[in-house]
Amino acid sequence: MAVYFTADTHFGHAGILHACKRPFASIGEHDELVVEAWNATVAPGDTVYHLGDFALGPAEAAERIFRRLNGRKCLVAGNHDKRSRRLPWAEQHDGIREVSVESRHLVLCHYPLRSWTRAFRGSLHLFGHTHGKLPGTTQSADVGVDVWGYRPVSLGQVIDAMALSDTVPEEIALA
Repeated sequence: MAVYFTADTHFGHAGILHACKRPFASIGEHDELVVEAWNATVAPGDTVYHLGDFALGPAEAAERIFRRLNGRKCLVAGNHDKRSRRLPWAEQHDGIREVSVESRHLVLCHYPLRSWTRAFRGSLHLFGHTHGKLPGTTQSADVGVDVWGYRPVSLGQVIDAMALSDTVPEEIALA
């Protein structure tokens, strides 16, 4: 069973199309493509950490979409998740969630951090919120759908992207 990460799906949020220049004719088209991309990536037994801003709009519509998505879904709440908190997540967390995946210590948060637990010891930080506008570093990455083709991303893919960065996190550079 694999583990994936994503953020900022914004299901049901028509304003996100213009705000983030998402290339869809309608929010319905957007939502369908994101569901299809999710399910083409994530198998039913996989785990997905969603780093916030799952959906806006009616709770019933968000629940219908939620139930269509493959995997065990864990939420690290974002600034637009008031209603999404009512969905049947396998786990829900406010603020920061620390996990170990593939023997790597990860610090998960909706918001990008300048410093995080165990950053001096190789810990990686995954975030959302910035919709691809804040570049990653050698140890941090935006896992939002705007960066990853509207689908969840594996840790291996994130690490490969980090290897392409020449920006060292502030805390690491000062050590």
